[in-house]
Amino acid sequence: MRHKLSRLLAAAAVSALVAVPLAPATAVEYAGEVTPASATPVAGSTSDQTPAKEAAPQAADQVLTFTASASVSAYASAPTTAAAGPTTIVFENSTATGNNIGMSHTLTFETGSSEYNQDVTLDILANPLDANGGRYEAEVDLTPGTYRYFCAIPGHGTMTGELVVTEGGGGDDTTAPTVTAEVQGDQNDEGAYVGAATVNLAADDGDGSGVESIEYDLDGAGYTPYTEPVVLDEPGEHMLEYRATDVAGNVSEPEMLHVTVVAPDGEDTTPPVVTAEVTGDLDGDGAYVGSASVNLTARDPGSGVAGIEYDLDGAGYAAYTGPVVVDEPGEHTVTYRATDRAGNVSEPGSATFTVVEAPPEDTTPPTVTAEVTGEQDEDGAYVGSATVQVLAEDTGSGVESVEYSLDGAAYTPYTDAVVVDVTGPHTVSYRATDAAGNTSEPGTVELVVVGGQDPPDTTQPIASAQVDGDQDDEGFYLGSATVTVNARDDESGVAFIEYALDSPAFREYTGAVVVTEAGSHAFRYRATDNAGNVTRTGTLRFDVARGEIDACPVSDERPTVVIGNKDSKVTNYDTGNGCTVADLIDADGGWVSHSAFVSHVTQVADQLDDADLITAQEATKLIRAARQSDVGR
Repeated sequence: MRHKLSRLLAAAAVSALVAVPLAPATAVEYAGEVTPASATPVAGSTSDQTPAKEAAPQAADQVLTFTASASVSAYASAPTTAAAGPTTIVFENSTATGNNIGMSHTLTFETGSSEYNQDVTLDILANPLDANGGRYEAEVDLTPGTYRYFCAIPGHGTMTGELVVTEGGGGDDTTAPTVTAEVQGDQNDEGAYVGAATVNLAADDGDGSGVESIEYDLDGAGYTPYTEPVVLDEPGEHMLEYRATDVAGNVSEPEMLHVTVVAPDGEDTTPPVVTAEVTGDLDGDGAYVGSASVNLTARDPGSGVAGIEYDLDGAGYAAYTGPVVVDEPGEHTVTYRATDRAGNVSEPGSATFTVVEAPPEDTTPPTVTAEVTGEQDEDGAYVGSATVQVLAEDTGSGVESVEYSLDGAAYTPYTDAVVVDVTGPHTVSYRATDAAGNTSEPGTVELVVVGGQDPPDTTQPIASAQVDGDQDDEGFYLGSATVTVNARDDESGVAFIEYALDSPAFREYTGAVVVTEAGSHAFRYRATDNAGNVTRTGTLRFDVARGEIDACPVSDERPTVVIGNKDSKVTNYDTGNGCTVADLIDADGGWVSHSAFVSHVTQVADQLDDADLITAQEATKLIRAARQSDVGR
């Protein structure tokens, strides 16, 4: 999957350690190769500008993960044992590991004491705000013995530990532990936990290296070590995310648990919160045309919502079971309230709006007339030429188009008066179509021209067309194809050129036609001269390949998807056309209500999950952050 952060990751460089807290960190120094996590290893440079390695190191047999948080006293997690041999060291100091204040940390291996192994020089500086989001990988070769690691940032001296390396044993463990959760507590009929819920976490690493630690993240607060059952006693909806790490450094995929807690009977004294949203087609004055729909939603984190009621224009409260549709013209007021299971009733809210009648359906075609002008002889024939002017009127939806046909030729758009200058009798037919699609019955005028062009032009014009643009090896036009049409007539002259693109309907050709839609196309063309002669229709067939289009040139490119006042912690991927996930979420849009925004985010998250652009867990995180955000409130 392509996303804009990959361009930043690919530019990460290796340089000398600079111990400045809160500075964006890209500096690492060690006896091995470092890369941003989950990225292809790239060439970098050391502090003395020596050439970088030409190739990535051989894949390690084991992975050891160290994490840091906002604490300056201890690492959030770290392995204690490992097996000798090639090893991937992962150091993450990010918002995902609990560092939400931009604090810099290092993972530094001791090399100046004979009490510890001195064969690995590792000094990684990471910050949640750096180009890699605070996550790095390094390839090293561990030998039997003990390594001491610490944070080299001044004031962080207690962040230290020891890694004991033995021959064999655990080095072949590449399987992450499995984690399970058990929820205990009294539940009501809807499955909500009354008063409190207790979550017990357990992890098993099978025949692997053994479970090193379990972590959990409650309602997006950041991961914290699991040391005892988690008690949820605050009424409302909760999301618990949890994972485990084994001694070999393998980290399980995060699991998620949704728990709803309600207050015990008699303890809930807070009424529900009710919101209303009015939808429908608006006219220029803000009135709803034809009808308006009132959608009511209520939430109660205590005992839960028992029911919603509404009162339309003082008719009395009725149970709300679905959107209230109001189609009677005039001003209306919908009053609403909700009751929770503890009997608390919200203060009435109201929504006032106006409904106006929809305009009547237009079923009457336009009225069309024609006027012929020019010099006439005694017999009423037009000398040299005649000019036909067509006028159309429609009091309903309005005139959409006018067409004419000269001497039985195909109808063509009428854009200016029709000049007939060929000697002989002629018939001009005309018709008009309104915006509602009603087409008038054809009208006709008959006329005779004398002393005009003689002999009459009976030769068709000559027309040709060509396609231009960049093509790939298969002949597909890349991004777009440009079609140009040329025509000439040596007798009466070319009157107009027409074309039809992937459609039976012809339109006037006024200049080169640029086709950008990917796929196969059929371009038909023809020309008509001033005597009414029409060429045989020519056809060009070609294919356009999909080009690289940036649909969001001004894009939200923050590392994670930030929704209002909540950071979802979901990577802000580019969805493939230049738009990031945050662009599609559009938290800064003019949302009429919080519920409407949450519904929009739910739809976007489901679509991205269905398209495999994000995982189901990331979709859940987006929806959770939207619910907790201040957008639309």
